[in-house]
Amino acid sequence: MAGRTVGDTSEFDLIDSITAGLPTGPAVRVGPGDDCAVFGVDGDVAVSTDTMVENVHFRRSWSAAHDVGRKAVAAAVADLEAMAARPVGVVLALTIPAELETAWVAEFNAGVREECALSGALLLGGDITRGRDITITATVFGDLQGRPPVTRSGARPGDVVAMCGRLGWAAAGLTVLNRGFRSPRAVVVAHRVPEPPYGQGLVAQRAGASAMIDCSDGLLADLGHIAEASGVAIDVDTAQLDVAEPQSVVAAAVGGGDPLTFILTGGDDHALLATFAPGDVPDGWRVIGTVGAGDPAVTVDGAAWEGASTGWQHF
Repeated sequence: MAGRTVGDTSEFDLIDSITAGLPTGPAVRVGPGDDCAVFGVDGDVAVSTDTMVENVHFRRSWSAAHDVGRKAVAAAVADLEAMAARPVGVVLALTIPAELETAWVAEFNAGVREECALSGALLLGGDITRGRDITITATVFGDLQGRPPVTRSGARPGDVVAMCGRLGWAAAGLTVLNRGFRSPRAVVVAHRVPEPPYGQGLVAQRAGASAMIDCSDGLLADLGHIAEASGVAIDVDTAQLDVAEPQSVVAAAVGGGDPLTFILTGGDDHALLATFAPGDVPDGWRVIGTVGAGDPAVTVDGAAWEGASTGWQHF
């Protein structure tokens, strides 16, 4: 027997169930329930928006509602990390069909709250509306606390490229799911719920990072954004990239492809990529390439990448 659906309840009852008992903090002056949330910061505010659409970014047949909630927050907060901003809050706009069970919304909300707690962001409010497909838009706010932001445009010839987090795990998981399988479980879970390296954006900024980006679309694609913004050439050293055993298993299972393709072009892991002076790379970061002079470009082991794609594109 089907459970209670969104159409069986009122918009405001649903909002009340989502916002009941939300944690707050000293920065929040006005929380959910008014026309706007109000919060205080110590410096400039960093703002980013990220949208997830059902059957584009997730499928209900692949991901539990709890996973979708966590992913919505993680993908958005990772952008704050890439600017070295301290996460303050998130507002969520949720579009859902009337026939969706309220249990799905409750599980989604639990995932949102869990990821907010992990990232340090507080859920400040949002909006709910009816639509054909589930669509989630998360807008996040971060406090730079008087520090300058770390942008994509500061990389300099002579810098090294370093990463923190995981690369290519979500892409391997998506490959598995697209073929109707659910293993290796580690990469499937990585597709469902990314693990941004929370706190490492500030670590990188304090160590002197000259440029930084959230790796959401793929290593080559996102390093390309740094190369273009900074006017530099970047070369990736594949000998410094870790190929995990589950990635090799997936590559072998789908025809013996090179598992490095997952790492070079796969998105959705939300690792951090940054450039540093050679002696400034902090603990927990791995050097994977170099920055040189020349036309903006990204090469792999000194040569142009010959793969069909450098990363995710919507159009």
